[in-house]
Amino acid sequence: MANQFEMIGTVLVACLQGKLNSTNAEQTEAQILQHINRGTNQLVIDLGELDYISSAGLRVVLVTAKRLKQSAGQMALCGISNPIREVFEISGFFNILDVAESREQALSRFNQTA
Repeated sequence: MANQFEMIGTVLVACLQGKLNSTNAEQTEAQILQHINRGTNQLVIDLGELDYISSAGLRVVLVTAKRLKQSAGQMALCGISNPIREVFEISGFFNILDVAESREQALSRFNQTA
């Protein structure tokens, strides 16, 4: 899995690809937290190319959201496919996370508060 990160203005877009599970969750979390530790506090996680997410992967999303909240940051998810959507619905994540349909929609949420 090769996660891709790009800055769009002041927002970091993390595009997660393939599977996010116990095999790579720790590495993915470290990559994201490294950006946050460097001062990034606006994050879009694009799940459009993610095929599978396990409980370890869900933990990465939660840890990231919690960390950003602590630093008065903001996070939005986008590009959620139906199989991933089901996992998020079952786990109750849609009640606690900001979810947008598209990357553009997610990015527009930051521009309103910047």
